[in-house]
Amino acid sequence: MIRDFFRVLIVDLVTGRGAVAILEGRDTVAGGSGLAAFLFNKYSHPDRPWNDPDQPLIFAIGPLTGYFPLMSKTVCAFKSPYHDQYAESHGGGRSALSLRFADLDALVITGKATKPSCVNVGSRHLEIRDVSYLWGKDVFETGKMLRGLFKGAGHRSNLRIGPAGEKGIAIAGINVDTYRHFGRLGCGAVMGSKNLKAIVINGDAVFPLPDSKDYSKLFQEVYAKLTDTDMMSKYHDIGTPINMALLNELKMLPIRNLQRTSDPVISNITGEQFAENTLLRNSACAGCPVGCIHIGFVRERFQKEHRYLYRQVSYDHEPIFAVGSMLSVDNSFAVLAIIDIAEKMGLDVMSAGVALAWATEATEKGILSEKETIVPLSFGYSEGYKKAMEFLGEGSNEFYRLLGQGTLKAAEHFGGKDYACVLGQEMAGYATGEVFFTSQALGLRHSHLDSGGYAYDQKEKGQDLTKAVDFLVKDEQGRVLLTSMVACLFARNVYTDELLAKCLKTIGFGTLADNLGTVSRNIQQLRWQSRFACGFRPEDITIPRRFYEIETLKGPVDPAFFDLLIQEYVKAIRQLAGTDKAE
Repeated sequence: MIRDFFRVLIVDLVTGRGAVAILEGRDTVAGGSGLAAFLFNKYSHPDRPWNDPDQPLIFAIGPLTGYFPLMSKTVCAFKSPYHDQYAESHGGGRSALSLRFADLDALVITGKATKPSCVNVGSRHLEIRDVSYLWGKDVFETGKMLRGLFKGAGHRSNLRIGPAGEKGIAIAGINVDTYRHFGRLGCGAVMGSKNLKAIVINGDAVFPLPDSKDYSKLFQEVYAKLTDTDMMSKYHDIGTPINMALLNELKMLPIRNLQRTSDPVISNITGEQFAENTLLRNSACAGCPVGCIHIGFVRERFQKEHRYLYRQVSYDHEPIFAVGSMLSVDNSFAVLAIIDIAEKMGLDVMSAGVALAWATEATEKGILSEKETIVPLSFGYSEGYKKAMEFLGEGSNEFYRLLGQGTLKAAEHFGGKDYACVLGQEMAGYATGEVFFTSQALGLRHSHLDSGGYAYDQKEKGQDLTKAVDFLVKDEQGRVLLTSMVACLFARNVYTDELLAKCLKTIGFGTLADNLGTVSRNIQQLRWQSRFACGFRPEDITIPRRFYEIETLKGPVDPAFFDLLIQEYVKAIRQLAGTDKAE
């Protein structure tokens, strides 16, 4: 039976106990991003630091999870070690369906365990187990041991951290089922601060599907739209790495710490090259028929007599940009090897790669030396980057510990802020121009997915401030609705508001379906209010000089337009949050 309330498990690591809270609000916050912000407001302490034991770590799913395809994401919400403010990170894998089959809309974890622990939860059980023997182990070894410790079938999801999360590295993520992640803004460090090595969600219950013909018919229609369109060929065949060649041709690909935006050398690390040379197989998040996860291989020689170990590594556009084009590493197998080590350490590959790109340029300029970096850093030198990823994940010295708190933190100490490629956090793989740079720098998650600013830059030729800001605000609202349903954003052209309303009605959420515009606006405001409550001041966000110096196929960045756009978008953000003036 469809319920119009939320069923939320609250786990206290101090007492080792949990309780299910029944909360109203489905028709105002929907689920996913909306539910996460709602729970953060209910259980967080905005005036306390991110690593205060009482701060919550939240995982939330949406009303359509388990009922329609590609409703496969889970929203993780927390107070970020990166900026000590409200943050979200979105991950896939089996986590969303596992929560649904565990009969939960959300999981909230508070407190700090006395020993390194694992939370094991299902529909009828909660266990907090001492796993001190896993502390210090990497993500992959931890995953192997978890699968042996906690038995389960296809609806079991394993979330775990590596050494980076244990050591409080602000760019540490949470690995989900090996090939997916809650990557950005440091949720892995939040788990580490709670002595929480892992979370196992065992979907050991069942839930009934609507038996109406309307539901069955609509499901088939949605499935057909998702699998019979260009979406399959784009995301299943080459996948998002197809953007490498396209952006390079448009002079919009960050290269060599954004010293340029196009380079013929990247022809060796395009999506096509990865597919031809490294691809082993495709995989998919639970509940997704598309299969966009591309898994390649690397091999490592372990004996002189040509004996090798093979490892499987997932890849997409963002990791390839971060440790490929940004580091000028032009060999696809070398790129996968660097990604593999970053994953092993439990680092966000995007932030780690961009951070090392800054460190390399700082080395070239004489600001850093091997005294700090331990190993030589030079653009294109993949062996050095593999070692550096280990040092970064382990926090091996003062320099790497500082770099792990964010590139700007290191640049403030050593110098070189002008060429730190940071837009609120380390940049994403789109050097498209003023609108995208503004969007990521000032977006709620500092993510390239907060809005489609990268697409706006490519399609719009004029400099219309009102039009650009209006686009960013409205596009964010549309994406917030999708992330509150926990739809994969790859499906955004299929899941229109009209289709979402139909889907909701067929499973019994008629009131929510009839008010999607109001609900999405409410969620958008709630999220911004959550960020501001933690001390966010958009005026404090600085954009390094490097972003004013680039040139794309459209021409050079216009500093005057860029600055005006930032000012106008700051006003829009404050209006959304209901705080129209800076304090």
